[in-house]
Amino acid sequence: MSILPTKKTPIKAELADQTVLIYGPAKIGKSSTCAQAPGALFLATEPGLNHLEVFQIPITTWEEFLDAAAEVAKGGHSFKTIIIDTCDNAYRYCTAYVCAKHGVKHPTDLPYGKGFALVNAEFHRVLTKLAALPYGLFLVSHAQEKEIEGRTGKYIKATPTLPENARKIILGMVDMILYADLETETTTDGKSVIRRVLRTKPDKHYEAGDRTGRLPEVLALDYKAFAEAFAGKKPDAAKTQKPNP
Repeated sequence: MSILPTKKTPIKAELADQTVLIYGPAKIGKSSTCAQAPGALFLATEPGLNHLEVFQIPITTWEEFLDAAAEVAKGGHSFKTIIIDTCDNAYRYCTAYVCAKHGVKHPTDLPYGKGFALVNAEFHRVLTKLAALPYGLFLVSHAQEKEIEGRTGKYIKATPTLPENARKIILGMVDMILYADLETETTTDGKSVIRRVLRTKPDKHYEAGDRTGRLPEVLALDYKAFAEAFAGKKPDAAKTQKPNP
């Protein structure tokens, strides 16, 4: 019997099928936005959720992360969206786990690049399994500014704070890269207001992207606005949001 396909796979049109990286400055509202997702469960790898009433599993080691992922994969629960907050720390825990397993202090202590290869393989294995589950997957990271040497000179670009190896893995697997940012607008009466926004398209000055092609270039930093835009509904462009204190 031939294993060649006879039908094209349908486009995955539900948010529950998407893997999303959201990053931005501290306290801009990344976790608050993710908390609005239906059936949200945080795999909390660092403190920072004290201001939110959410379901969370505190994670301090890779073993705890594996146990949490296994429980999620079993099903039989009401959670619909899994949020890794932050994926930076998840990668660090993975690195410590692999090093301890092989009796070294740092991946470079293993020969010929083997250490980071083992870390990357383990991290990729687990995240791929989580992404394949029938739940939405949000990966949260912070933002950093990097000086880039361009053809016409140097410029500053906002990127996730992910370690480079983790960055390559995550950016290669996510469907959307959302950059949480602040935007200043002038109202009709000449006043300036600050909105929290999500930037979704690639730009010289920040990393972003949307493989689905469904999102506008900029939308409010609000889960409802994000979900409506993904569903093809026009977001409320008039809604302004002030940053968290």
